[in-house]
Order: sequence, then C-alpha cells, then structure tokens
Amino acid sequence: MIIKICGIKNHNILLCCEKLNVDLFGLIFYEKSPRNVSIEIAKKLVEFSNKLKIQPVGVFVDKNLNDIFKIISDLKLNYIQLHGDENNKYIELIKKNFEIKIIKKIAISKPQDLNQTDYYKNVDYFLFDYKPKKSELPGGNAKKFDWSILRKIEVNKPWFLSGGINETNINLIKNTINPHGIDLSSGVEESLGIKSEKKIKNFINKYYAI
Repeated sequence: MIIKICGIKNHNILLCCEKLNVDLFGLIFYEKSPRNVSIEIAKKLVEFSNKLKIQPVGVFVDKNLNDIFKIISDLKLNYIQLHGDENNKYIELIKKNFEIKIIKKIAISKPQDLNQTDYYKNVDYFLFDYKPKKSELPGGNAKKFDWSILRKIEVNKPWFLSGGINETNINLIKNTINPHGIDLSSGVEESLGIKSEKKIKNFINKYYAI
C-alpha cells in the first residue's frame, strides 16, 4: 500500500516520513488551506527530498494552468494531485506538456459518485475523499465518508483512500477496504496544519503491526 502524507511544510517532518518509509509527501499550493506552502519553501523541501526515497506531490485546487505549468517546471515534479473540479481538457493539457503522474480527487457522499471515474480517462490514480460542504475546504477536513461504498468497487486504475484516516481506523482500512494507497493529513497533526512526528510514528507503527 502506498502511503502519502499531505501538507508537509518543514524538513524535520519530511525526514521523519523518510525514516518511516512513507512513499509520497504532499505540497499544498492552495492559499485558503492552513497547510499551504510557499514556492520558496517547497523548492527547499523538493531539493532536500532529491537525496531521499520519498517523492513530492504538488497538490492543486482548480489552479490556473499557466501557474501549475510553472510550478511543475520549477520543482521538476513527477506527481501532482488535482483536488478541485478540473475537467478532462485541463488534464489533457497537463499531460501534453509534461510526463507526469496525475492523482485526481473524486468527492464521495453516495455510491453514484463513483460514476465520475468513467469520466477521467487520462489520470493515473483516483483519490476518493469526503465530499465537503460549501463552507468547508476541498480537503483536509478530518471527515470520512461511508467507506463501505468502496468494498465492491471496480475501477481500472489504482486508487487512494483519503479523509479522516488515523491510527484508530487503519486496521479497518487494511482488512476490509484494502486501497492501493492511503492519503492522510489531519490524522497526524497536533494542531490545524501542524504535523506531529509522534503521531506519524504512532500511525506507521500501527500500520506495520497489523
């Protein structure tokens, strides 16, 4: 199972993730998020990660294509995550300009929401997350949807589970849902937007103990 921790903003947390064999770390480029990271800090984190196994993922929400192209080029990203309402044309233009893996969020509140997977043909991974209310952020709300919706899922692409994941439910996830990957953020935070090395260690230890 691929493990991705989103909202990394400093070297200590990144190094902690590397030591615990976390596969991917998310750099959030969304100004309204408490986990938003500046280009300057992101560059330093990516440069630092070049010496490590863990790989960066640029996370965007309906960002202007020219801006996203610049960030991909400047940071030399191999992965991005689209966490808004980006359409196929938007995705095709990114794929046309870059050899890059794209993770696309699908917001879930009912089984019919999974039909969206038929629409996105050119992405590499899906990410199934809680569907936020209008007053909530696009992600990182520490809320889960009804995961039983995914138990008999049939999609032709690997997929991540996101939303409300923490050490109390990783056993349920591994034994009954078994996604290709998990994406967590608030579940390993000591306060909003601030990652906790202790919580990351506890989570990973619980994950490998199961």
